[in-house]
Amino acid sequence: MKKLINDPANVVSDALRGIAAAHPDDLRVDFENRIIVRADAPVRGKVGLVSGGGSGHEPLHGGFVGPGMLDAACAGEVFTSPVPDQMLAATQAVDGGAGVLHIVKNYTGDVMNFEMAAELAEGIEVASVVTNDDVAVQDSLYTAGRRGVGVTVLVEKIAGAAADQGRSLSEVADVARKVNDNGRSMGVALTSCTVPAAGKPTFDLPENEMEVGIGIHGEPGRRRVPVAPASEIAEMLVGPILADLDFTGGDGVICFVNSMGATPLLELYVMFNEVKLLLDKAGVSVARSLVGPYITSLDMAGCSVTLLKADDETLRLWDAPVRTPGLRWGA
Repeated sequence: MKKLINDPANVVSDALRGIAAAHPDDLRVDFENRIIVRADAPVRGKVGLVSGGGSGHEPLHGGFVGPGMLDAACAGEVFTSPVPDQMLAATQAVDGGAGVLHIVKNYTGDVMNFEMAAELAEGIEVASVVTNDDVAVQDSLYTAGRRGVGVTVLVEKIAGAAADQGRSLSEVADVARKVNDNGRSMGVALTSCTVPAAGKPTFDLPENEMEVGIGIHGEPGRRRVPVAPASEIAEMLVGPILADLDFTGGDGVICFVNSMGATPLLELYVMFNEVKLLLDKAGVSVARSLVGPYITSLDMAGCSVTLLKADDETLRLWDAPVRTPGLRWGA
């Protein structure tokens, strides 16, 4: 195993020090609680947005802290949920008097620990939205129900814009739920990934095979099949998404093609083109696009496709300015 790390046991702490050093004017890092907070938090009168999860999915979530997205993110160990004390500290750090929204991916540890943190946040109004957009499997090694994957990025951006407009906690939560309800995702792995502390791949995947329907922790997917051209892979991902939700009509979709960590942009744009050809054939127009590594699985090769059914309000919130280490436009 070759990694750009020091002691594998300290990789998260070392990365947090790097984030603090790289973005001193925009972020502050609480090293004791392992939380990343926007530099001007708490913002008086604004709903605070908090998310988090196991490390290894960068830039999710710490790379999305800043104006237009999250107010704080909790960093767990690699592929391991943060603990309630971290989530409570983050909630308290961003409470500007208008309440705090927890954005939680549907993984058992995340859901349970965020629920505990909300109960401990005395004097702070807390709402929670759980993302569960993965159409690949109903239950997995980590979840009861569908996993929260790519749509989480879109929820954080769009709900973040709503919060910046001064909307109430219930209104921001409604926006986040609407995005989750109208988004679907599915992913494929060409290789496994290697957790630094383990020093070996999370699962064995032969050179001539790929795993269709994977999650973001290296857990198995729907089926294992021979490696195929990009056009066929796109069909394997887009087909189940379109079968799960009607994306026709309205104002088109936000189409998000994401690298699982090791797949370069060259290949992602090949995939995006194949995805768009399939959407055109299905009568689904692409209103906005996002292509790149935004919710990763360490060094896994592969990609995921997320489609979000859009309307005028969703597109306005998507286009609103954002300034974070991992996503930035209009600011």
